[in-house]
Amino acid sequence: MVQQHFDIAIIGAGPGGYSTALRAAELGKSVALVERDATLGGTCLNRGCIPSKALLTAAHSVEALRNAERMGINASLQSIDFGRLRDFRVSTVKTMTKGLAGLLSHRDVTVFRGNATLNGAHTVDVVPVQGETYVLRSMKAEVYEPVDTQCTLMADDIVLATGSRPLALPGNPFTGALIDSTQALELNTLPASAVIIGAGAVALEFASLWNAFGCKVTLLIRKDRVLSAWERRASMSLTRELKRRGVEVITRTAVDHVDTGANLGATVHYRQDGSSEERTAYGEVVLAAIGRVPSTDADWFRSSGLALDDHGYVVIDGFGRTNLDGVWALGDITSGHALAHRAFEQGITIAEKLAGLDPRPVLDETVPQVVFSFPEAASVGLTLDQAKARGDVLEPQETSYPMLSNARMLMSGEGGAMTIVSGEFADDPDRRVVLGVHIVSPIASDLIAEAEQLVGNHVPLADAARLIHPHPTFSETLGEALLKADGRPLHTR
Repeated sequence: MVQQHFDIAIIGAGPGGYSTALRAAELGKSVALVERDATLGGTCLNRGCIPSKALLTAAHSVEALRNAERMGINASLQSIDFGRLRDFRVSTVKTMTKGLAGLLSHRDVTVFRGNATLNGAHTVDVVPVQGETYVLRSMKAEVYEPVDTQCTLMADDIVLATGSRPLALPGNPFTGALIDSTQALELNTLPASAVIIGAGAVALEFASLWNAFGCKVTLLIRKDRVLSAWERRASMSLTRELKRRGVEVITRTAVDHVDTGANLGATVHYRQDGSSEERTAYGEVVLAAIGRVPSTDADWFRSSGLALDDHGYVVIDGFGRTNLDGVWALGDITSGHALAHRAFEQGITIAEKLAGLDPRPVLDETVPQVVFSFPEAASVGLTLDQAKARGDVLEPQETSYPMLSNARMLMSGEGGAMTIVSGEFADDPDRRVVLGVHIVSPIASDLIAEAEQLVGNHVPLADAARLIHPHPTFSETLGEALLKADGRPLHTR
């Protein structure tokens, strides 16, 4: 049995795991990174963010063609070559994973392929993945060598980054035409009809994608609007836009079961508005996108004494420390926004903490949330209700901006919403700051980056409103909204 010592051993090579590895190696630490999948990057790179955005990029091209007629350009969509679309998705993922492997090799991170087990505070045991006889090791990008039937990695510190997996409907395992998001991404043909259960990012992105490609989409949601936990104006605006584009949104539903039957397709049996009357919705595929669960069900998570909350999340402080000395955790196995960029930042924070630096803790209220729907939705910071519930926030206010006041928004033909939440912290009562920004708009995913800077750095509202935005751009919507929040509206009342 091979034994090796490292400063840091990391279990899981998703955004959180590999960012920890890269930053720690940059700071002079010896790093082992253990991954069970054949490619690095975790869910985001292989089965989530990147392949889905590749498909959404293609869908935007379809949308542009359809929008051209409104502007006097006669163009039409002849067909969609799903073979080439699949190749585009696969090649995008391959390019990104290959680049990641190269970066890790360049930083001298030792990568192991195998199944890892935490065995005490400073030991990770690694055994071969199914189908392999040996644990594999790579010290050169994508070049693996067999090591042994078992490896033991000794480390001063261990970082857990095992990610999450799709949550199945109660009593309805994924089978047949009832699929999860990974299976949805791997479809090589477009279904003529699809039922999507859920109202979060994954559900809305697939609804937008399939709808743009010409699929009849039915969206079953539990509340009266999508993204119901978001700022109300933003969630209502996105709900309206989805309906306008032809997505059938059925509100206040409770799914009883999904009948996959013996034939192709599946039928969803549901009730609406608390009624006992059963209704049905049929789709060639049914996508259950009701959330994800942390991958903490392996026996060693509990046998190690690691503290987990009632939902199976590893309990950490703001820096990623667990209750076990020398053991850290990040990403989807910790409570908070299950987002790649959150995990990425957590990884940097842990690496810098281990190197003796003084990083700031990662706060969920400064993590931008983005939905790459049509149109996009993005949010960072507090809603008005959340600000009112905070004991340390004084005089919270909400300012809405009419997006069609912006020329680029008007040209786009899209609907949207912009809300600024401002207030004063109790320890600095005469300094009004930006507390939250909530957007539905084309390129909201890019606009939210500036908003995060304002919220995360507690920028005074008066200073934020002085920032100059180029004209004519979508970014002016944020500038105009800030002016209005500061009591100086120009292009709006």
